[in-house]
Amino acid sequence: MKKRIWLSPPHMGRNELSFVQEAFDTNWIAPLGPNVDAFEKELSLLFNGNYVAAVNSGTAALHLALNLLNVSNGDEVICQTFTFAASANPVVYLGATPVFVDSEPDTWNMDPELLEKAIQDRLSLGKNIKAVVVVNLYGMPAKMEQILAVASKYSIPVIEDAAESLGSSINNIPCGTFGSVGVISFNGNKIITTSSGGVLISNNEDFILSAKHLATQAKDPGPFYQHSKIGYNYKMSNVLAGIGLGQLSVLNERIAARRDNYNRYFNYFSAWNQKGFNIEFQLEPAGYFSNRWLTCILIDPAKNKGIDIEPIRLIFEQNQIEVRSLWKPMHLQPVFSGMPCYLNGISDRLFDIGLCLPSGSSLTDEDFDRIFECFDMVFSKQ
Repeated sequence: MKKRIWLSPPHMGRNELSFVQEAFDTNWIAPLGPNVDAFEKELSLLFNGNYVAAVNSGTAALHLALNLLNVSNGDEVICQTFTFAASANPVVYLGATPVFVDSEPDTWNMDPELLEKAIQDRLSLGKNIKAVVVVNLYGMPAKMEQILAVASKYSIPVIEDAAESLGSSINNIPCGTFGSVGVISFNGNKIITTSSGGVLISNNEDFILSAKHLATQAKDPGPFYQHSKIGYNYKMSNVLAGIGLGQLSVLNERIAARRDNYNRYFNYFSAWNQKGFNIEFQLEPAGYFSNRWLTCILIDPAKNKGIDIEPIRLIFEQNQIEVRSLWKPMHLQPVFSGMPCYLNGISDRLFDIGLCLPSGSSLTDEDFDRIFECFDMVFSKQ
């Protein structure tokens, strides 16, 4: 049987085991510890001196971020509809209502103009909007300058869900540092991983201190267990933070490899486009730098001789290669049925014709040969 080519598998570096071994040797197996402290320090440097709190998942980080902004029952939070469910689920954890806003065509992220329309409409209905959660999909930064300007106009804080965009930037400003709070994920499929894990980022030290307090069950200072607030068991493991320290040492290499993957796909499909096809990519606006976590393409049947993404997916599956559709928008998800939404049709189109391609930083020439052979079968038939 052929080796499975995964969409975005973990890729270990050279130093992870030494940090993990140190945790075992010193018996720092429990959550928190010197690896966590060192990991947070290194991340702070990466995020231009912003304060950080390492936790056990990106979802936990977003949940804490919403807590910091006092989101509660009856409030509304404006969210991107074109994203993974974890961007909206924590809103519901807190009893608030997610309000979904569609994408713009350049970055595929939240449309600033539609955001303003949504804010104006919700305010006219007397709703209490506590936050905006904007996502940098597939590593591509959203139009943060415009989004922040709109939110600021109505005094609404912005949470930047940068779960997929570690190492991405706008005009050399790192993703995760825009807005009131930023969130990064270190899930196993991300550009670097701690197996499971996440981080909050903010230039507000009080926010981060509060996040760390809430993440450790909100225990009050003192010689016994007393709790004045509801807390959470969101601490990062000292062992997993050791993996993170090792992964940070190869972050730039991983970004370079992912961007090389994108260029390789772009060049391959450019040759087919010269033969009458029209495969589209997620392009970088001026001043933008994407880590290219996943390379994604759009194959509109009307522009590509009737080719549809589902038969492509099945061909790849038969050849032990993982590809998948782009995110199914939140306004189409059964769990969010009936939630307010402000749409322009872009996320529906992206979902209908979009495909995520294998993008791991460990892809080999042989892997690409297999991938391109599958695409050759599809396009040569037309």
